[in-house]
Amino acid sequence: MHQYSNPTRRRLLQQFTAAGLTAVAFAAPRRLLAADSSLPPVRTITRGPKHHWFGYYDKLEFDPTNRFVLSNEVDFEHRSPTAEDVIRVGMVDTAEGDKWIELGQSHAWNWQQGCMLQWVPGTAGEVIWNDRQGDRFVSHILDVKTGDKRTLPHAVYAMSPDGRWAIATDFRRLNDTRPGYGYDGLPDPNADVAAPEDVGIWRVDLKTGDTKLLLSLADLTEVPQPGGFSKGAKHWFNHLLVAPDGKRFTFLHRWRGEAEGRSWKTRMLTCGADGNDLHLLIPSGKVSHFIWRDPTHILAYAGYGPGNKLWRCQLFEDKTDHSQLIEGISTRDGHCTYLPAHDDQWILNDTYPDKDRRQHVHLFHLPTRQTITLGKFHLPKVYRGEWRCDTHPRASNDGLTVAIDSPHTGVGRQVHLIDIRGIVNH
Repeated sequence: MHQYSNPTRRRLLQQFTAAGLTAVAFAAPRRLLAADSSLPPVRTITRGPKHHWFGYYDKLEFDPTNRFVLSNEVDFEHRSPTAEDVIRVGMVDTAEGDKWIELGQSHAWNWQQGCMLQWVPGTAGEVIWNDRQGDRFVSHILDVKTGDKRTLPHAVYAMSPDGRWAIATDFRRLNDTRPGYGYDGLPDPNADVAAPEDVGIWRVDLKTGDTKLLLSLADLTEVPQPGGFSKGAKHWFNHLLVAPDGKRFTFLHRWRGEAEGRSWKTRMLTCGADGNDLHLLIPSGKVSHFIWRDPTHILAYAGYGPGNKLWRCQLFEDKTDHSQLIEGISTRDGHCTYLPAHDDQWILNDTYPDKDRRQHVHLFHLPTRQTITLGKFHLPKVYRGEWRCDTHPRASNDGLTVAIDSPHTGVGRQVHLIDIRGIVNH
């Protein structure tokens, strides 16, 4: 099934196949925003009056040529999305005046992660995003070269590195337990069930749409937790991510009971791609952002100290109880990834707003333990809670460009690119 008319398909094909770039073009930036000359240049690639953002830091935003950059588009801010609110999804052609190319739309989205828009790994030009059709959440896969499109009967969360399958959880339950990460429009049929047996983590075949429940929430309550679960605890899954070799995946198991009040507790587990060989990696009760460094190690911010109230960044070895403190890196919780194509020597990271409402985006150089600031971006107070705008830094495939979401230019949230060639190639 094709979404586009033939002329539109030809235009997409011409624009995409004309990409002979290996890095995003910075030769003629539309706008430089770095007031401090010691900071790298920042370029805004989306335009108002509509608002643009990509979302989470662990998804592929740049196409394989690093020319086309994905983004969501919406015409309002500062409130929760409803079932009637629709966003557009598209890509920016950085080699053609940052031209916006619309790809489709979604009725299933949130402020933190959009509609899970991302490039499908291992493909030349396939894009996937979630949507709502009738009484279910689905996902669309579009080939931006040909315009060919197919719809799968399940929403997805994270891709396998070969692009053949994905893992997913229940976005109805997420919307109920963690507003800002689920989707409105469909009520959770298990809202009154603490740990359902038919809800959990599914594996979705991206070719056939076949799904298989790998782990249920009921299964996870049988995995012992130090100190146990609080009385009346309600359970859910969040933040799923497949290992670089596709053999395992990791996820956060969260629960909230009488003892937690309005907060919640978190632990991290890993599992084989077939749902077997489950391992409790971080039982601390406080785990936040993380990334796979390689098939056997996960970089994560986890709690420590009295009551696990403080954060520290550690490298955890899967299927063991071994971990290593990353000395010198920011102890403020951030969205951390390893910079591609640089032998895991650089960690890309950010912070939540400081006392002056500035979000710091920075690189941490592991061999020298040096932190290099990429920018300090002001976040107005109106961006708070569920509809805050985290920078969520994402790197291009060649590790030479960083994309962020930020409203610091005064025209709402937009997508900006930071040129880091002068830093990492120094």
